[in-house]
Amino acid sequence: MCSTEHKKYLRKIKRENRLVLFFQLLLVLLFLVIWQISADLGWINTFISSSPKAILETLISLHNANNLYHHILITVWETFLSFSLGTIIGIVIATILWYLPFVHRVVEPYLTILNSLPKVALGPIIIIWCGAGMKSIIFMALLISVIITIINVYQGFMEIDPNKIRLLQSMKATKTQIYRYLVLPGAFNTIISALTINISLTLIGVIMGEFLVSKSGIGYLIMYGSQVFNLDLVITGVFILCIVAALMYYSIFYLEKLLIKHSKR
Repeated sequence: MCSTEHKKYLRKIKRENRLVLFFQLLLVLLFLVIWQISADLGWINTFISSSPKAILETLISLHNANNLYHHILITVWETFLSFSLGTIIGIVIATILWYLPFVHRVVEPYLTILNSLPKVALGPIIIIWCGAGMKSIIFMALLISVIITIINVYQGFMEIDPNKIRLLQSMKATKTQIYRYLVLPGAFNTIISALTINISLTLIGVIMGEFLVSKSGIGYLIMYGSQVFNLDLVITGVFILCIVAALMYYSIFYLEKLLIKHSKR
């Protein structure tokens, strides 16, 4: 049973969380109101900055043309595929590097260089390799997300207390047993945190890929709008992208909470 003080503390935390959420939403609302007022009074040039009203009208137009949800679903699907593949590949390679320290010493500088390399510079090569389609978009997203996943997960593996590893080794535990029962569970929080970073990087990679080759998706909407000087469409695409990014982030955030809660049982 929880004590009275603990219940008061939990209620205080809930009130603070609600207050934070209220002010977060209030800031967004104030920004939109000031933006619209500035547009109505002519303080800003709506041709280059659009307005909330114009964004709403563009959303309705896309909805009526049956284009809105198609573009959103394409981007979400590409992000989901890239995120899933990137997470699996990243964890597997990080595991191999942990098993083979010599290999990690060999490839570590290359991982650092590839992580620092602007991936968009590889766009033309990726298009030649994979063609102008979804394969190129997923490949671009993987280039961005896999390397940082490898680095973060491997770092989590290496942060395991070496005394615990030596204790298991003294008990004749194999390296596979050490990995399964100590290293992997010990790096659980690091892996979950890597997922939160990975979803954001994957979405960035997908949008960059859509800028280059796509004929549908949110990135395509933004690029097409810029090509025809339709700034309302461009900013509407950015607005949709912000919502999709927020929903993906909070989905991973709640998944993280569920997995942590489950791991404590």
